[in-house]
Amino acid sequence: MSLPGFESFTKKIYIRASLEKLYWSWTTTEGICSWFLMEAVYLSKTGETRAKESFIQKGDRYTWRWFNWDGKESGEILYANGKDRVEFSFADHCRVTVELKKEGDHVLVTLTQANIPTDEESKMNLHVGCSNGWTFWMANLKAYLEHGILLHETEMDLRKIPMASFEFVNI
Repeated sequence: MSLPGFESFTKKIYIRASLEKLYWSWTTTEGICSWFLMEAVYLSKTGETRAKESFIQKGDRYTWRWFNWDGKESGEILYANGKDRVEFSFADHCRVTVELKKEGDHVLVTLTQANIPTDEESKMNLHVGCSNGWTFWMANLKAYLEHGILLHETEMDLRKIPMASFEFVNI
């Protein structure tokens, strides 16, 4: 068995929910803002803003904003098949793939972030930081869909704490 490198990582979690609910959670503004983001805007290839309940499509552009972070993430939807797989550009160079596989009354959610540059800053921010971040957010999605609770911080303003994104587990 070879050890994983810094170019990519994979995170998996079983969630007791329907395949349709999980796909909705990742691929609509309404869904992704229910557990992950403060704001999401998707623009179609023609520049029209997608309705919050509309599914994203290949070629859409997105802008995401989180609670407790003043920055934003913008990218492109690279693939969306309408049922169990979505891919998007992320953090300039990266490609994130989310695959959903029904297994009994659970769905296996597999997230892979690839094309991570291997300079020291990218290793820290895009490998370590994003790996930790996706681990939390996938657990947050499970908590939300299975128990109706959210784990991320929306009341306390953590933006003034210099190392908040590396120290707080629920930012």
